[in-house]
Amino acid sequence: MGSVEASGNYNSLLLSKLATNEQHGENSPYFDGWKAYDNDPFHLVNNPNGVIQMGLAENQLSFDLIEEWIKRNPKASICTTEGIESFRNIANFQDYHGLPEFRSAIAKFMEKTRKGRVMFDPERVVMAGGATGANETLIFCLADPGDAFLVPSPYYPGFNRDLRWRTGVQLLPISCKSSNNFKITIEAVNEAYQKAKQANIKVKGLILTNPSNPLGTTLDRDTLKNILCFTNEHNIHLVCDEIYAATVFDAPQFVSIAEFITNRDVNKDLVHIVYSLSKDIGFPGFRVGIVYSFNDDVVNCARKMSSFGLVSTQTQHLLAAMLSDDDFVEKFLIESAKRLKRRHEKFTSGLEEVGIKRAQFVVISEVLDRSIALDRRCKTYLTNRLKQT
Repeated sequence: MGSVEASGNYNSLLLSKLATNEQHGENSPYFDGWKAYDNDPFHLVNNPNGVIQMGLAENQLSFDLIEEWIKRNPKASICTTEGIESFRNIANFQDYHGLPEFRSAIAKFMEKTRKGRVMFDPERVVMAGGATGANETLIFCLADPGDAFLVPSPYYPGFNRDLRWRTGVQLLPISCKSSNNFKITIEAVNEAYQKAKQANIKVKGLILTNPSNPLGTTLDRDTLKNILCFTNEHNIHLVCDEIYAATVFDAPQFVSIAEFITNRDVNKDLVHIVYSLSKDIGFPGFRVGIVYSFNDDVVNCARKMSSFGLVSTQTQHLLAAMLSDDDFVEKFLIESAKRLKRRHEKFTSGLEEVGIKRAQFVVISEVLDRSIALDRRCKTYLTNRLKQT
């Protein structure tokens, strides 16, 4: 018996089932792609035959706007001469509710990313460690081990880690087909629901990513309304992951589930939103995740659970100032959308030049369940494009 295998068997006796199971997904093809990139990253000069990371959505196109704002507002950081006066207050212990000015700024930013069509209550904003932490916190609030959530497929492969690993819930796919651009039909939703019932699986809710990861599509108003009616009728939760809300740069426009809450026929207690600043403003390293629920008990429970994944007060302090700057936020969102559109057009037109048609790809990033080494034609195109920039 090899030493690694022996160690594994020994640890399985000493450690918990959670610590020794393989449900995290680290050994899945999705993370294999990340490892391939880490071991052999592409570089235009030093490693032109390396792996190009296509499994990670990082919006770095507007960092210069952020940097300029920081230079103009040194008082927003407690690590500057101008901001040092706030150091002691920010460095001291803060409870898990978060800084009031931070929650207010987040609520206002969520409104702006939804074009002002809905209002958000700062008292319902709950912090978490990124969207990963927000999603898991919400599942802990809504379900018990063995319960299930319906998820339209294909879905973000990280959900197997984020939603299942520690909570013990199941994810049951809703079949969506490329023939109708992966539209979520009520017939497919009902089929997945009935199949779960026949297997004696308790379905606690349905999870949507809108805009979709990995497809990059947005759900139209009728589809959202139909799904909401279905979850309402079957008394199950509807969780909407809306972390890409402000990355939509073309028609059809993004529609938030929050726009339907004022309908008196909707049971608001069953509707919940996951949000973060990782995509819309490009801050995945800040680990700012948000649970926003219309259910008072879920808000209270999630806030208690947030003790295990708080956002640092230093980060809250900086973002409260930045996101409260209305003029900056409005200009940033407009310019970010323009740059995303230009990058999309440049990339997709280049793929077409090497024979990869628009019908063959669906999204800018995260379209695959793993990072991939691109074929020679695509890599040649990318290399030439990089030389031009």
